[in-house]
Amino acid sequence: MIVECPFCMANVDGRVLYEREDVPGKDDDYDPYKTSLIECLSCKSLILVGQNYVIEDDSDWGKGTRLWPSPRRYLAWSIPSKVRTSLEEAEKCLGAGAWIGCVAMCGRALEGVCRHFKTKSQYLGGGLKELKQREIIDKRLYEWSQELQRHRNIAAHATDENISKQDAEELLDFVVSISDYIFVLNEKFEQFMKRKQDQKIAPHNKS
Repeated sequence: MIVECPFCMANVDGRVLYEREDVPGKDDDYDPYKTSLIECLSCKSLILVGQNYVIEDDSDWGKGTRLWPSPRRYLAWSIPSKVRTSLEEAEKCLGAGAWIGCVAMCGRALEGVCRHFKTKSQYLGGGLKELKQREIIDKRLYEWSQELQRHRNIAAHATDENISKQDAEELLDFVVSISDYIFVLNEKFEQFMKRKQDQKIAPHNKS
């Protein structure tokens, strides 16, 4: 099995040591899932991999996702595709040790946020300032976004400044947190408030 090894920072061939298939019964409400313990043939490290069953013309187990160590980051589907795609690319760059590429993709994700909200400025800095003025992001998230913008500029231009692994990891954390706040938590809060409002109205409807 081909698996992404976090220690080799590459897709490597792995030997299956153990695997378990969880197949639902007729009354169960979950999809088939397979968990495998893999040994990397390059560095001999152990990797836990999960696979969903893909039902298509050639139904089979889908691509393996690393569950341990350093599991892949979960990105909510409520994050717009133009933002989520850049975050996924940033994660791939991070796994491959491409710190500059990771930060460049983080900047691209921020640009996707600005385009989603149709900011007027053609530049990232102006777009982020508008997001703060429109209260889409708060002061702290704006400070995070400014650091992301500064490092994006370092990644995009040939300068003497370096981007470290820690920089890339933390900047990706920041942009994912910004995306979760805007697209996930805000939606959950709106649903929460709507549910509370419906609960207030319901007793009157019964009478």
